[in-house]
Amino acid sequence: MKPAWDRLMEDFKGSATSLVADVDCTESGKDLCEKHGVKGFPTIKYGDPNDLQAYQFSRDYDALKKFADENLGPQCGPDHMELCDEKTKASIEKYQTMSVERLEAKIEAAKRVLEQDVPIMKKVVGYLKAGNAKSDL
Repeated sequence: MKPAWDRLMEDFKGSATSLVADVDCTESGKDLCEKHGVKGFPTIKYGDPNDLQAYQFSRDYDALKKFADENLGPQCGPDHMELCDEKTKASIEKYQTMSVERLEAKIEAAKRVLEQDVPIMKKVVGYLKAGNAKSDL
């Protein structure tokens, strides 16, 4: 993968909107790696610098280049509202009026709801896939 990654870094060298880079997680980049949940090498992350996502696709040059061309660059978010649809803009604007503490509390509350509901939903999906009728629930 290293030759493909080096070639991709060269392709995006000097880009005003995208960064393709190596980070050494054992030295000066250790804090950055911990912040973004990097636990092994090689790990590829992409997206908003404040909300990086794990890259889960092929690691040959052609696949990396295609993905980068289609997905890197400015994305909808507080810094690029012009790229957002109206519903997302309204949500961002609403959340920007809240304190960090309030937003974090909302996130934790949503996590608790999901933790309760997801196992139940999975059971229902399994039940329905097995061909059982809703009335049998």
